[in-house]
Amino acid sequence: VQLQASGGGLVQAGGSLRLSCAGSGRTFSNYAVGWFRQAPGKEREFVAAITWSGGSTYYTDSVKGRFTISRDNAKDMVYLQMNSLKPEDTAVYYCAADLQATMTILYDYWGQGTLVTVSS
Repeated sequence: VQLQASGGGLVQAGGSLRLSCAGSGRTFSNYAVGWFRQAPGKEREFVAAITWSGGSTYYTDSVKGRFTISRDNAKDMVYLQMNSLKPEDTAVYYCAADLQATMTILYDYWGQGTLVTVSS
């Protein structure tokens, strides 16, 4: 599975961005997808995940109520809608795919990152 993340940029605190993850290669709809982020000097951390069907979603506590993960299997796309952004959300965001949705970094396939910068 090949993954391509996009949609990052510079936004003011309180603003919104939508990240996209395009999948290709093996049947993307068979895979769970997770979003992760890595801030400068910090370890990569789990943000959100969605099962292959979209029937279940998972979020880290710090983004609950602000971020929404969704997918469109007809288009081989997964999205991360980010609202009420905070400066502490600044990071490089990565999408990853695996047969199982988990809240760990143990995903088999990773895309390149997209930078999100939230100014105060």
